[in-house]
Amino acid sequence: MKKAKRMNAFSASIFAELAAYRQQRRHLHDEWIDLSVGSPDLPPALFVREAIARYAGEPNAYGYTLKGIRDFHEAVADYYRTAHGVVLNPETEVTYVIGSQDGLVHLPMVFADPGDVILVPDPGYPAYAAGVAMAEAVPYFMPLKEENGFLPDLHAIPEGIAKRAAIMFLNFPGNPVPAVATESFYRDVVEFAKRYDVLVVSDFAYGELYYDGNKPVSFLSIPGAKDVGVEINSLSKSYHMAGCRIGYLCGNADVIRAFAEFKSNLDYGIFWPIQKAAAEALRYGADFCAESRAIYQARRDAFINGLTEIGWEVDRPPAGMFVWAKVPDGWTSLSFAKTLIDRAGVVVTPGHAFGPSGEGYVRIALVQPKDVLCRAVEKLRASGLFERLAADRR
Repeated sequence: MKKAKRMNAFSASIFAELAAYRQQRRHLHDEWIDLSVGSPDLPPALFVREAIARYAGEPNAYGYTLKGIRDFHEAVADYYRTAHGVVLNPETEVTYVIGSQDGLVHLPMVFADPGDVILVPDPGYPAYAAGVAMAEAVPYFMPLKEENGFLPDLHAIPEGIAKRAAIMFLNFPGNPVPAVATESFYRDVVEFAKRYDVLVVSDFAYGELYYDGNKPVSFLSIPGAKDVGVEINSLSKSYHMAGCRIGYLCGNADVIRAFAEFKSNLDYGIFWPIQKAAAEALRYGADFCAESRAIYQARRDAFINGLTEIGWEVDRPPAGMFVWAKVPDGWTSLSFAKTLIDRAGVVVTPGHAFGPSGEGYVRIALVQPKDVLCRAVEKLRASGLFERLAADRR
């Protein structure tokens, strides 16, 4: 059966490749520790689970919702006002998405024509590339370099590319790079977007996962941001509702209206009980988010301290649920990831899977309890891969 040509842009994910390789090596280890996929291992708050069950018992809960219900939209607006000092009109500046990936993949189909340029972070979340391919647009990779604090250098974007650009994706705190943007950077983004008429899409999925009290900046809190952009978020990471598939797009009213019109041709909304529970999570989940941050920060510290002890010097992420770690000399990202599978039974994601600039790194997800992460460190120590690095440090 003939496939559409656009499918040539898609291939099996790196996670499928790693799973197949691990299956081939399953006889090598009694215990496997998978730190590759960024799926939260913790449950949602009890009050959220109870809300889903309570609302699911309503006999009228099972019809089409068609669009985000008013209570959910108002909860998003309440959250932004309280958490970020941003005023949103819940009727015109908020709409639902079925998880943030829904919005990230579909936005280019609304705002980019074939041949338009879309500016994407490199390395970046694979959904950006999927959206570019679906719109038959052209990606321009903005390298995230350590010397720039892993922020794109807007001045390095050629004038000809900037003039052709329709969309700029940003992701801070990021996946796979857990960097945090500054207010001054976002002010430069607003200026760039106004100069070249570019839609800015801020992917803020990890906005509640920050450490050491250093709260990330919402793009929409920057003066002029709503003139040029939107912010997208989901409840998957911050509220551990990954399987519920609910999120929101907010900001520029014209963008929200066009996207909502597009969505009206794709689906019939999100299950009403999930929207109601999500509204409660946004309104009453501040303490839960603080508890989650404490858990992830303890995991981060134990893991990074352990890696340091065995000789692997890795930056301590300021936010997010990932560690972005340089591979030791002599390996590519993929060869190192496969070596960790062979020698330690620990699965991480090679950085090249997130874009050309990801080569030389691996992404490690903090999605296991602290004691499991400590066991992963011991398995790495026992592999013998880091003995020389530890000796060099001594």
